[in-house]
Amino acid sequence: MRLKQYTDTIVSMTTSLQVTILYDEKKPEVAKKIIKESYKEADRIINIISAWQNNTELYKVNSNAGIAPVTVCDELYYLVKRANRISDMTEGLFDVTFASLDKIWYFDKPIDKLPDETTIKNSVKNINYRFIELDEKNKTIYIRNKGTKIELGAIGKGYVVNKMKLKLQELGINNGIVNAGGDLVAWGKNESGEPWKIGVTDPNNTKKYLGWFRVDNSAVATSGSYERFALINGEKYSHIIHPKTGWPVKGIQSVTILSPDVEMCDSIATSVFLLGKDEGLAFVNQFDDLQCLIIDDKGDYYFSDNFKKN
Repeated sequence: MRLKQYTDTIVSMTTSLQVTILYDEKKPEVAKKIIKESYKEADRIINIISAWQNNTELYKVNSNAGIAPVTVCDELYYLVKRANRISDMTEGLFDVTFASLDKIWYFDKPIDKLPDETTIKNSVKNINYRFIELDEKNKTIYIRNKGTKIELGAIGKGYVVNKMKLKLQELGINNGIVNAGGDLVAWGKNESGEPWKIGVTDPNNTKKYLGWFRVDNSAVATSGSYERFALINGEKYSHIIHPKTGWPVKGIQSVTILSPDVEMCDSIATSVFLLGKDEGLAFVNQFDDLQCLIIDDKGDYYFSDNFKKN
């Protein structure tokens, strides 16, 4: 049986969701059906963890903030539990209650002056993952502060990608890639029998790649400030807001994380961006299974100690 590469892309989770698989070149219709099954799995998860779709379990949790605990399925419960564990690891820099931020910065329309200091400080008052109470026996989630809500974008995409990979493997796919807007997992080999090659986008020209690295049964996620920003008095302000200060983060253009788990990549990329270059690299260097590439606002490159340049 000769294998052929099949690729399909849809819009999902406000980004592109792309699946690439190797499958029998004589069975393109079967390959398409397999890819559609992975999309169905993505939809199933999104219909549980989306904060913005009415009647999802997470929507109900947010609607009951400050009112009552909500019983949820194991998938949502343990995803939030894992998110809180990462919040503990990063001392709250990664925080799934970030959606509680007051909207005072705009990146989709002009903003001609900086918000005042008091407004900025008050904008983060409802962000605190410690407002989330988890009851493992009853599988309930309770947000005890009425102004707080959970949004799982910075870990949920990675979870969706992981579940899609598992679905594809269940359907017999031994070689493939799932990519949700830069949160990517790859396994097996490409058509040439080599590890998959993944490009690192140039922050100053998103149509170009700075370089390529091989991904062999591993995952990648990139957090970047170069595509969305506010221009105020000639100065760029990143759309990535610090959850403790309310100010846009400066100094870094992009962070790329490699690890065996795309869910971990997704959350750690955000955390390293907030930590900054030096603290971010020091954080990653604590873990043998994490690799990191940082590009600062001057275009200089910085690598974690174990980053494999190939």
